[in-house]
Amino acid sequence: MPEIEDLSREELMFLLQDAAKNWLAHDGLWFQSVENEHGTEEAIRLDRDTWEKFAVVEARRIMKRLGMEPGGGIPALSQALKFRLYAFINEQAIEEVSATRCVFKMVGCRVQEARKRKKLNDFPCKSVGIVEFREFARTIDPRIRTRCIACPPDPHPRAYWCAWEFVLVDDTKSSTNSAS
Repeated sequence: MPEIEDLSREELMFLLQDAAKNWLAHDGLWFQSVENEHGTEEAIRLDRDTWEKFAVVEARRIMKRLGMEPGGGIPALSQALKFRLYAFINEQAIEEVSATRCVFKMVGCRVQEARKRKKLNDFPCKSVGIVEFREFARTIDPRIRTRCIACPPDPHPRAYWCAWEFVLVDDTKSSTNSAS
């Protein structure tokens, strides 16, 4: 049996993708357990609370791994988004990147695509996504504001499952980071 140090780049990438799939499977199984015990509304509420905290943990770990300091603006956020666990298993796109704005799109989503194969409705993840993306972006740079462009249960184009706009604002004393 090989040791991790002996694995090739391709084998390490496969290992990383497999670990991300395991993480997502655990998240889904946790959600289903809570949903079965307490109902969908309560499961989404608890999922939202969990993602609000996890997004901060994930952002901080990515920043540490990449040697980023808080306050790196849109360039730092664009880079950090590429290192989220989702990035290893979902097709993503970061578009319209400037010093003050970018648009992030989840082009392929394992969760939504699995539901589609099972002929289920889109999972209504918008309320979870709002806190998840807001807290992730705010951890990278507190000046970044997050806006939901589209996310289930809202209608969305076939080209993506959800889209989020991130804008760097000058006034750090403005109201709390929001997403609509």
